[in-house]
Amino acid sequence: MPNLPDVVLWSIPAFVLLTVLEMVSHRIHPDEDAAGYEAKDAATSIGMGLGSLFFDALWKIPVVAVYTAVYELTPLRVPVLWWTIPLMLLAQDFLYYWQHRGHHVVRILWACHVVHHSSRKFNLSTALRQPWTGVTGWPFYLPMIALGVHPAAVAFCYSVNLVYQFWIHTERIDRLPRPFEYVLNTPSHHRVHHASQGGYLDRNFGGVLIVWDRMFGSWAGETERPVYGLTKNIETYNPLRVATHEYAAIARDLRAAHDWRERAGRVFRGPGWQPTPATGPHPATGPLPATGPLPATGALPAAGPLPAAAAGSAPDAVPVPQAGAAPEAAA
Repeated sequence: MPNLPDVVLWSIPAFVLLTVLEMVSHRIHPDEDAAGYEAKDAATSIGMGLGSLFFDALWKIPVVAVYTAVYELTPLRVPVLWWTIPLMLLAQDFLYYWQHRGHHVVRILWACHVVHHSSRKFNLSTALRQPWTGVTGWPFYLPMIALGVHPAAVAFCYSVNLVYQFWIHTERIDRLPRPFEYVLNTPSHHRVHHASQGGYLDRNFGGVLIVWDRMFGSWAGETERPVYGLTKNIETYNPLRVATHEYAAIARDLRAAHDWRERAGRVFRGPGWQPTPATGPHPATGPLPATGPLPATGALPAAGPLPAAAAGSAPDAVPVPQAGAAPEAAA
């Protein structure tokens, strides 16, 4: 088993220090246009982060068991060397893009990831707002295990990716020089990802690299100031409710569903999916009355003489109100 450091554990002191410094910077140099900090919101984010450490330790037990079984079954082996680690990081970042994208377009996966988007603030404490049901991400990395990458190496790469994304949760950094913005995931790109405007939704899924979004058509640049949060925000700071509110919404929708097709859609389609209304006659509309046969066509009856008042003249015209004048009220 390769001896690789626990990157997240070693980074916790830096997380705390940088978050405190950002809080102080907002206090000393406030930006009226920035979302800034709110005590309850930051406390919830930190609480979610601490809770995720506990729950992730529990979820690791079945995940490690599956990864180990697959690793033992594959005949391939990728050694952990100075030149293979960058390749592993690149492969993991590519798979992370699809994991992240999948967690936005499949509702049962979104129920896990929505936690991270539930804050209406965008600061370094938001980076700590992590889900308690992170077990949904492990299938996306099975290809690395099947290709002979040791599970510990996959965990190391995932930790590096996670730690990198901490610093991009800030409004205190504007745009970086263009070469960095083109290749890397930056605060500007990630502000778009956390925004709730229509043009920003489901964009910029990259972890370390933003090139995946450029390649697969999910990139959007920051043009207007983002509005953070969800399209339908939750009104709670209770960590338990934050962690479970979308699962509860899915359960309510399943109870109200009319058939199994709708139930499957509520779970596996996108977060905003709605069933198509059944087509057919409106329930309040009965069958049209049967119509009798049309009268036989024939010669029109001879027209009688026109009334004297109409002979050679048009009938009395209905007066037309002048433009801009209000019509007379009906009696």
